Amino acid sequence: MKNYHKEDYPVADIRRFLEPGPVVLVSSTWQGESDVMTMAWHMLMEFTPSLLGCFISDANHSYEMIKRSMECVINLPTADMVDQVVAIGNCSGEDTDKFTAFGLTPQPAELVGAPLIAECYANFECKLAQVAGNPKGGFFIFECVKAHVATSPKLPETLHYRGNGEFMVSGRTISRKSLMKPEMS
Repeated sequence: MKNYHKEDYPVADIRRFLEPGPVVLVSSTWQGESDVMTMAWHMLMEFTPSLLGCFISDANHSYEMIKRSMECVINLPTADMVDQVVAIGNCSGEDTDKFTAFGLTPQPAELVGAPLIAECYANFECKLAQVAGNPKGGFFIFECVKAHVATSPKLPETLHYRGNGEFMVSGRTISRKSLMKPEMS
């Protein structure tokens, strides 16, 4: 093990080290209109039922669509989609059809009205279980009710946002499966 020399760091920037998971594209539909938003702030909350939590600002066009429809699809893009991921996050669905503008193929979901994104490695159909509001948005808790995952590659290269326009690509895997308790694996 190594001891690290440390210096004070701006508290507002700690997200560059703590982003919990891969960047996702969240698709939603409400009253015949569909949207896609880029999201990096999400977390798993429970195994069974499979619960995911995220904060969505009310300034985001998808906020009302998701709140009203009470469902969405969380789509997992791979690293080769980085330019689309950034561009989707830099425009509003209020004035841009993001599926058309960024060459995304909507596919029907099985249990929710929001579309799957065909170009994404995985798609997780979600229903809203709970939302806790604050003056600038809400903390949404979704239950994943259906999952679609590509069969290959087994471990895709996913994007992880470090802040300040920088992404990290998922790296090598270290297995300690033999050390895990059965109920934890």
